Amino acid sequence: MENFIYSINVTMPIFLVMVLGWFLRQRGMLDDHFVSVANKLNFQVTLPFLVFRDLAAVDIRAVFDLKYVLFCALVTTLCFFCIWGGARLLLKDRTMTGAFVQASFRSSAAVMGLAFIENIYGSSAMGPLMIIGAVPLYNIFSVIVLTFEANEEEGISGGKKDYTKIKKAGINILKNPIIIAIALGLLAAYFRIEFPTIIDNSINYVARTATPLALIAMGAGFEGRKALNKIVPTIVASSIKLVFQPLIFIPVAVLCGFRGEQLIGLLVMLAAPATPSCYIMAKSMKNDGTLTASIVVTTTLLAAFTLTAWIFVLKSLLLI
Repeated sequence: MENFIYSINVTMPIFLVMVLGWFLRQRGMLDDHFVSVANKLNFQVTLPFLVFRDLAAVDIRAVFDLKYVLFCALVTTLCFFCIWGGARLLLKDRTMTGAFVQASFRSSAAVMGLAFIENIYGSSAMGPLMIIGAVPLYNIFSVIVLTFEANEEEGISGGKKDYTKIKKAGINILKNPIIIAIALGLLAAYFRIEFPTIIDNSINYVARTATPLALIAMGAGFEGRKALNKIVPTIVASSIKLVFQPLIFIPVAVLCGFRGEQLIGLLVMLAAPATPSCYIMAKSMKNDGTLTASIVVTTTLLAAFTLTAWIFVLKSLLLI
């Protein structure tokens, strides 16, 4: 019951803020223009500040565990390419592929994950290490799949189209604000840069607006009727995110010798809800925002139950 309360306390407020955004839209207080501007602000400003703040605060030299970081990176890579390959083979509507893949493999590691770990262990080094191993790849792989699976450009065909997409993906990776923030955050963490209080507080103020603004914008932009038409891919993606990824890779992690905080960090990486930034990136890069929002809402609602079940299993097996 204690773990269930932890899960509820982490996931339900997030879900309720999305509901608030939807309610305000129904009352006419928010509109499409607000959603568009808020998504752009989040993608280019608030989310990069949040990621930079979280990474810059990590004492990398003191807590770095190469085996753990490499495991996080390898598992993230395997999940991404397996899901993308499966989606290309099985999804009939190719316009949903980018959104489906991104929301299926990408967890809310930085936003919800750290809160969940801290609820259980308090201060933990494994959460930031998991972020170092997974979050940069989340963003790089998301840029790649969203670029390649975006709406086709007319007038371009064959090899020229492939070259154009590869070039575009490379440019998008280099100029992606979140990836730039990750690089700067890792540099700040490695060199232990101490910012003046006025700068540090300013970064914190901007970073704190990222999650609530993203959630309100997602709720305001959520199109319930259209989402119902995509219920099957939503259920499949949610099952992959919350059940099948941890079912496959948590046993592998146990065999590799990971226990306690390490396993909880991996569980968050594999089984936390899809991050709200999935929606922001999907909309910004001309992919299916409706399906993305549907998966984020569904995984957020169900995660309290599935994460609690996973913790119960791991505790019963004396692994955490």
